[in-house]
Amino acid sequence: MSNEITGMPGGWTKYRDLTSEDKAVFDEALEGLIGVNYTPNSVATQVVAGVNYRFKCTATLHRPSGDTEWEVIIVIYKPLEGAPHIIEIVRV
Repeated sequence: MSNEITGMPGGWTKYRDLTSEDKAVFDEALEGLIGVNYTPNSVATQVVAGVNYRFKCTATLHRPSGDTEWEVIIVIYKPLEGAPHIIEIVRV
């Protein structure tokens, strides 16, 4: 059974383009994170007691010998009250 079921309570939506609200959650959760730059490309959400976000991102490490890029999924939880925070970053 897919974990990206649409329309099912507690299920994940399909990946889609980010809204300005999604981008604000992403930026707030990653505020102060240094070393690697993450660019979100799409997002899936899951409504729980708050909202879980799965951001498909391009990770970029800038080095003198040249930039290195790879794809990651960043999972962020935004509680009903309080700031969103990173749950995990997974290289894909």
